[in-house]
Amino acid sequence: MAKKFKIKKGDEVLVIAGDDRGKKGEVLKVLPKKDAVVVAGCKMVKKAIKPTEENKEGGFAQIEMPIHISNVKKVEG
Repeated sequence: MAKKFKIKKGDEVLVIAGDDRGKKGEVLKVLPKKDAVVVAGCKMVKKAIKPTEENKEGGFAQIEMPIHISNVKKVEG
């Protein structure tokens, strides 16, 4: 049976636990298998990018990592 969450893609949420406690952001992605959400601007990490034909330089990119759904709260309004 599929899991149901009250938080959906596009909702505004408040992070209530972890290093990013107190930050607000929009939900970019919901990951039901991991019980997690990806929030814009929260839990940012640097990821190494290999050089490719489109990206000649390579380097580092800042990306958002998933946050457990119990650590976010939906903001009304």
